[in-house]
Amino acid sequence: MQPANALNRLDRLPISRFHKLTLLAVSFAYFFEFADINSFATTAPKLVDVWGVTVDQVAYVTSLSFVGMFIGSLVGGVIADRWGRKRALLQTTLFFALFSFASVFSWDLVSLGVFRVLTSAGLSAMTVVAVVYVNEMYPAAVRGKYQAYAIVIGICGTPVTNLIASLVVPHNDWSWRLVYLWGSLGILLVLFTRHLKESPRWYESRGDHAAADAVLREIEAQVAVERGPLPEPAPPVDEVPSTRAPLKLLLQKKYLYPTLLLTVLWVTQTIGFFGYSSWAPTLLAKEGFSVEKSVFYVALTTVGAPLGSYLASLVTDRFERKWSLTAFGVVIAVCGLLYGLTFSPALIVVFGFLVNFFERGYTALAYAYSPELFDTPGRSLGTSVSYGLGRLSNAAGPLIVAALYNGHGYQSVFFFIAGTWTVGALVLAVFGPRTRRARLAAAAPVKDALPR
Repeated sequence: MQPANALNRLDRLPISRFHKLTLLAVSFAYFFEFADINSFATTAPKLVDVWGVTVDQVAYVTSLSFVGMFIGSLVGGVIADRWGRKRALLQTTLFFALFSFASVFSWDLVSLGVFRVLTSAGLSAMTVVAVVYVNEMYPAAVRGKYQAYAIVIGICGTPVTNLIASLVVPHNDWSWRLVYLWGSLGILLVLFTRHLKESPRWYESRGDHAAADAVLREIEAQVAVERGPLPEPAPPVDEVPSTRAPLKLLLQKKYLYPTLLLTVLWVTQTIGFFGYSSWAPTLLAKEGFSVEKSVFYVALTTVGAPLGSYLASLVTDRFERKWSLTAFGVVIAVCGLLYGLTFSPALIVVFGFLVNFFERGYTALAYAYSPELFDTPGRSLGTSVSYGLGRLSNAAGPLIVAALYNGHGYQSVFFFIAGTWTVGALVLAVFGPRTRRARLAAAAPVKDALPR
């Protein structure tokens, strides 16, 4: 059977209700991922009082959670390749929601730690699948913008959760459990099941052109009813079918370079951001701020997160992504350092706001940049391995932060974080491939086919 020409048929579609419903579903999954990812950080100050948890114990639980994220990233990539992007998105979201719910009933730090590791594995797996899914379902000319839109909506889960935590965590000795109950509501993604389509590009990469064509015809029919006759797609480009992507695939030159580069990107982003976000409430409490104030200040700073993702949506398809990432990384380093050098509540909120603002913009840009460095056979595997190694690196990050804090004080933590962001920005600036020309080339045949 002839190739279904999935790439070009999807690229020439105008944005329609189909794309918006897909965006809503992915955004919903992101919302509860971001809602859940810092749950332990927001409840840790209370656990210090209730269970007598130490800074070192917080570090161990946080470190193990990132080991879980590494495993989850690899598993997410595998099941996305084997079972499909849509099915993997649903399964990984249900997985993290289930173990977030289990966290509600934890009876000591060990049980909570186990549940958090499993939750983190599901969160990371879902992220990998969602990034690949958006990359494959949206036209090349706007996929970065819609990846950022999904995060604009999804990232609201962070300030909403932190504000909820600031209200419920200090209330009594058990109310911190409600934060994990809130995070488990990601299970409601099942309500979007019938609106999601499997990726035709995934079908085609496996050589199942009939299934790819069937899904494409459904999508095209929906779009045509809403937007009128569709332009003709560009001629198909043959792809070698790939039913599985073995790890050794990444040793090929065209995959090894982007995998190494993206590993540096995700290592520096993970250590740089989670070194800040996972520790800010606990460190503020240790420096003399009350639990109520420390959680509340951090909640205020995270209001900048969705605004930063929106900024990314404005620049991601307009400029070269590597340079946007570099600029954002430098600004985060400066703002994060200034955050650590002040003890004024107003400046803590201002610089914390800016860290969240530019970091979430950075993440939105990175989610768009990472998968486009690979072709379809290597996309899920390359994205999952580099993202997973980034998460695994932060198994050491919390231990480094705890050692710096205990040995050299509060401010040394933020010099370390600023240095991490600076390294990432320099590596991207020097070695990061440019992708804008390829996106514009992919969009050109569509523009030429549109009626004038």
